[in-house]
Amino acid sequence: MNPPSRLRRFVGVGSRFLVVGALSTLIEIGVFNLLVYVWGWDVVAAKIAASLVALINAYIGNREWTFRHRDRRGRIAEVALFLATNAVCTAIGAALVWVGVELVAASLGRTPGAFAVNVVNLVSIVIVVLLRFVLYHWVVFRVKP
Repeated sequence: MNPPSRLRRFVGVGSRFLVVGALSTLIEIGVFNLLVYVWGWDVVAAKIAASLVALINAYIGNREWTFRHRDRRGRIAEVALFLATNAVCTAIGAALVWVGVELVAASLGRTPGAFAVNVVNLVSIVIVVLLRFVLYHWVVFRVKP
């Protein structure tokens, strides 16, 4: 495969990944805000729960659309890798939210409001999305050997 074809395919996969990710992000943000501001959950617990809800959409969208042309080594192995990857990414996202909220609280001298908490959450999502793409592309949904 020549470099322009490879780049075109990579851009196509990246674009589909971003569409699935955008929908998953909307789900995650909606669930996060519902849990924190309607039901009064702690931000870290809400981040983990919201990530798990969005994870269902992410797996289906990425397996059946983004990486449909990739190796299907077996559903159990693939789901196990997907869950392990997302456990790591969810932990990193929760840690980023915790650190970010603590830093904002320390800089303001008070508990941050909804806007600041959501900005911190969005920053964590951007960082984790980049990590997820790399891991999905080269570990979870590999090209056939």
